[in-house]
Amino acid sequence: MKTDIEIAQATQLEAIDIIAKRAKIKSDYLEYYGKYKAKVNLNIFNDLTSQSNGKLILVTALTPTKAGEGKSTTTVGLVDGLAQINKSVIGALREPSLGPVFGIKGGATGGGYAQVVPMEDINLHFTGDMHAITTANNLISAVIDNHIYQGNELNIDPTKVIWKRCVDMNDRALREITIGQGKNNGIIRQDGFNITVASEIMAVLCLSNSLSEFESKVKKIVVAYNTDDEPIIIDQLRISGALAMIMKEAIKPNLVQTLENNPVLIHGGPFANIAHGCNSIIATKLALKLADYVVTEAGFGADLGAEKFIDIKCRLNDIKPNAIVIVATIRALKVHGGQDLKDISIENVQATFDGLANLQKHIETIQSFHIPFIVSLNEFASDTVSEIKVVKEWCEQNGYPFVINSAWAKGGKGATDLAQMVVQISDNDPKVSYIYDLNDDISTKIEKIAKMVYGAEGVEFSDEAKLQLETFNKRGWHDLPICMAKTPNSLSDNAKLVGRPKDFVIHVKELRISAGAGFIVVLTGNVMTMPGLPKQPAAVNMGVDEKGNTYGLF
Repeated sequence: MKTDIEIAQATQLEAIDIIAKRAKIKSDYLEYYGKYKAKVNLNIFNDLTSQSNGKLILVTALTPTKAGEGKSTTTVGLVDGLAQINKSVIGALREPSLGPVFGIKGGATGGGYAQVVPMEDINLHFTGDMHAITTANNLISAVIDNHIYQGNELNIDPTKVIWKRCVDMNDRALREITIGQGKNNGIIRQDGFNITVASEIMAVLCLSNSLSEFESKVKKIVVAYNTDDEPIIIDQLRISGALAMIMKEAIKPNLVQTLENNPVLIHGGPFANIAHGCNSIIATKLALKLADYVVTEAGFGADLGAEKFIDIKCRLNDIKPNAIVIVATIRALKVHGGQDLKDISIENVQATFDGLANLQKHIETIQSFHIPFIVSLNEFASDTVSEIKVVKEWCEQNGYPFVINSAWAKGGKGATDLAQMVVQISDNDPKVSYIYDLNDDISTKIEKIAKMVYGAEGVEFSDEAKLQLETFNKRGWHDLPICMAKTPNSLSDNAKLVGRPKDFVIHVKELRISAGAGFIVVLTGNVMTMPGLPKQPAAVNMGVDEKGNTYGLF
């Protein structure tokens, strides 16, 4: 079979103005970035105030493994599947980061015959949103260090600057650095870099409904503490206007298309660990006004992605999913059932069955939100009839809606069964239940997530975290939602515990405030906000041939 990029390059794209018409976007609101991509001016919302919202479909998954789950492939395939059955549909997805593109994953726009295109542009510089976020982030860093150098009117403690610089690349050498070395180069202090998608600027962008709201939120970002241990916020640096200016184009969502020429809005892409892992609320709300069905996704498994999507994004913006698709694969189930990754293509019915315990916990989490769901098995060529049968029968015995999704191999036609089922279960007005109440104290919120979503026995707080709980309460941050930073590879905080771990405790190491984004980050281990490259980076297999065609983006 052809590679993803070969499939994408062989596809006949339609001009973006044609895609816009399909999405009911007037050309007056299009800002073209070449022939096949455009930004949408936010003034379009003025025409849509009386328009009712469509149905919101969230795609999530079981605990991810290196065997792959195909969540983005399922999301794109479902968009095409809904179009195949003549439904008005728009996808709303995250933007890829260059770091993973050149690191392990390669391209990040779906796969097989369920992709968004132009995949080369989207995976690389796209419309410059990542550059704008990087620039805004680093302007803050430059102003902080300049303020300290120029007399330090705010009495910023150089040892308590918590704002880091960023770059959209995996570069472990930048995790910890020393700046200001040499004569007249500022104050020497320890610093470091995050990858761009881990910047709070990205999270603020994705949770803002307008440029003015972005500026209002960014003013609240805590960047350092003074010598009296009081927080220093961006508003005190007087640069919120400059930051809004940098972001005035990046705040607009990007319009592209699937391989089957259906509209997709791609906008924003915060880390699904240190942040909430969802595309922008602007793109989601715009899609809901334009289409009868909107398909979106959240990062990692339901324990991190779906929980944050509902408890943070939906709660803060008065939206809710009408249906949830839980993606599973035979390959991932076998890993959770104890099969070694190197033997993943070998039939193992028992491991498949044993791995269903992991899927069961994610289903229970979704059920606690009281939102209808479907188990969608993403089909791989190595799946056997017996392995598929055990999953199908298990779902039937438990009363869980089940469907096989073949979009990777067949495009939209392979997802029509899933699309039909989504239409059936999404005809509702769900009364969503959240995991915790915003008025709960911080420790109670954390404990509810740990017990109800992860299945933990309880939570242990480090001495540092206990002190931070007291401090955060005193500073008025107690009513913010919680953003758990936990390994995505296990329901527990131990990445090696696959399946459905029992009798474990979640260990809270520290708390961090993201006051601009509007949530508290709870670290349960060492959270990697600047990834490194693997021994064999994907970049070594990429290039451009003599005809100008890109290769190696998977």
